[in-house]
Amino acid sequence: GGIGAPIPPCVLSLTSPPLSCPVWCSMLQELSDWVWQERLWFPEGLGWADLEDRDGRVYAKGQDLWVVLPIALAFIIIRQIFERTVALPLASLLGVKETVRLQVSPNPTLESFYCNTSKNPTQSAMERLCKQTDLSERQVQRWFRRRRNQDRPSLIKKFKEASWRFTFYLLAFFAGLATLIDKPWFYDLKEMWEGFPVLSLLPSQYWYYMIELGFYVALLFSVAFDVKRKDFNEQIIHHLATIVLLCFSWCMNYIRAGTLVMLLHDSSDYFLESAKMFNYAGWRTTCNCIFIVFASIFIFTRLVIFPFKIIYCTWVYPVTIYKPFFGYYFLNGLMFVLQLLHIFWAILIVRMAVRFLTTNVYDERSDKEETDESEEEENDVKKEKKKNGALQNGHAAHNNNHCNSK
Repeated sequence: GGIGAPIPPCVLSLTSPPLSCPVWCSMLQELSDWVWQERLWFPEGLGWADLEDRDGRVYAKGQDLWVVLPIALAFIIIRQIFERTVALPLASLLGVKETVRLQVSPNPTLESFYCNTSKNPTQSAMERLCKQTDLSERQVQRWFRRRRNQDRPSLIKKFKEASWRFTFYLLAFFAGLATLIDKPWFYDLKEMWEGFPVLSLLPSQYWYYMIELGFYVALLFSVAFDVKRKDFNEQIIHHLATIVLLCFSWCMNYIRAGTLVMLLHDSSDYFLESAKMFNYAGWRTTCNCIFIVFASIFIFTRLVIFPFKIIYCTWVYPVTIYKPFFGYYFLNGLMFVLQLLHIFWAILIVRMAVRFLTTNVYDERSDKEETDESEEEENDVKKEKKKNGALQNGHAAHNNNHCNSK
């Protein structure tokens, strides 16, 4: 395991692409030897040789993770098919309706400022734009408001994304439950360390890991094209931490702990996505009820079970068996990153739960909305409809001055 030892088989294919230059090969070999020293990643007296297949027992290997890339690509393709053939008809069935949005009149000066400078001009910028376009400040404000609303994602788009995630999380949860229901470490968490790290790999564990990893990699690829959310940065951190945690736990054979973490996360997420779906469809009572169930399960699993059961058994229990080593600290460091994200989201969920009885349930983790401007936009649409209706009927619009103009 020291400097000069061969690269461990489980990480060879992840760290050493073929190189023709002997110098680069030597440098890569030395770097790999330093990073993957057995004393860093294994308890004392154990190493990579203990994870070599023997006597019909198969162990996790780093090169297995390459299968995640085609699985992620398959998820991206399946998602496109799903959204067109399942999500769209479901949206129609549930009555998801788009809000009418007025289109802005073409204005190269304002469009250039909107695209290249700012979507929300300051007061001084507003005055300059008024002079350049010969429009009133009110007209410029209305143009920018409508232009921003044009860029907002449609309800159909948000519904399709939520229904895709709902479908995966629901299937993943029950698949994970079927994988773990007969395992001893599902009932006694200390069993996850029994015989560590020499834990043979089961086919069900292999596919559970690869499919979950493929899904999160696909989410990471598609997050730039999905609906922009308030917690965009936290989402990226969460996806990266999850992927690194799963890859690391796979290579180091923390697979039992990894399967429990995946199951715990999937247990509440499908309730959140279904609440979003009903919210977009306007089913407020159903949405509220599902959201309460989601909030209860989220807080119990992420703020009780995860820190006091899972992290306890990865942080406290192992040191009663082995001396602490770097891999032990690295694993728990990633677990604590996830826990901080759980606390961040729990705060948003509790804030939302406190006020959901008087307002529409809205996922604060989700879409950026311009609520005040949206209300103005709806009022503008109503005005426009009244105006058009009056003209079509051949009568003057006598009461337009009574329209709400907040």
